[in-house]
Parts: sequence; structure tokens; C-alpha cells
Amino acid sequence: MSYYQMSCLVTAPAGTVVLTHQGTAGEKFEFRAPRRGAYKFCFHNKGSAPENIAFYVHVGHIPDAHDLAKDEHLNPVNVKIAELREALEAVSAEQQYLRARDLRHRYTVESTQKRLLGYTVAEYMALIVASLSQVYLIRRMFNKRVGYNRV
Repeated sequence: MSYYQMSCLVTAPAGTVVLTHQGTAGEKFEFRAPRRGAYKFCFHNKGSAPENIAFYVHVGHIPDAHDLAKDEHLNPVNVKIAELREALEAVSAEQQYLRARDLRHRYTVESTQKRLLGYTVAEYMALIVASLSQVYLIRRMFNKRVGYNRV
């Protein structure tokens, strides 16, 4: 079990320290940036073993009370959601149809391949039988024991 101590230091664009956080693996923390600009994130590993750090930064803003959505703002959104739902159901139905069609075509191709293989084997067998019978008949014609009236 790896237990390590990490510290994080967040510095604002003006150079002031906004956050100092001491934590262990899997911890989350958040802060509100006082102003716009590029913030620096400095991580320090207090342990002796090297560690990988993965972090996610979400940049957004908290809306004021007058910026919140009202019912008249949500009606067009609800209409668009219903339209998207219908479009998604249409795409899903089309996908099911194409899967069924693909399955039918696959069965057709497989049965055609089986029949073609059967016909090809039968054709080769007929070719071998015809070749062997021709060799037999030609040898029989030139056999000295069989007498033919030659003119």
C-alpha cells in the first residue's frame, strides 16, 4: 500500500498564494479564483519514492441570481431536447434495421459460399472421372490384344 504525502501550492497571476493544500492519494480540493489570469500549480512530493500526479482543472463561473435560467428560457430547450430524443430514436431504429439487414445478407453469403463450394467439388470430381475414362478408353484402343478391323 502506497501512502504518500503531497502538497499543492496555487499562485494567482499577481504572485499571491491563493491555496496551500496538504493531502494524500485520491484527495480532491477546490478553490475560487479571485481574478482572471494564469494560475500556477506547484506540487511537491514529501516522500522519497517518485509518484505520478493526475489532476483536473475546471474553469467556469458561478452564475449570479439574475443570470439563472427562467421558465421562458427553458421552453425552447425542452423542445430541442424532445427533438433530439426523436432523432435519437430514429437513429436507433435505423441501426436495428441495418443490423438485421446485415445478418440476412451474411446468411445469404454463407449459404451461397456453401453451394458454390459444393458445385466446385462436384465439377472437379466430374472432370477427374472424365479424364480417367478418356485415359482408359485411349489405352484400350491401342491395346494389342484387342483386335480391330483396320482398313
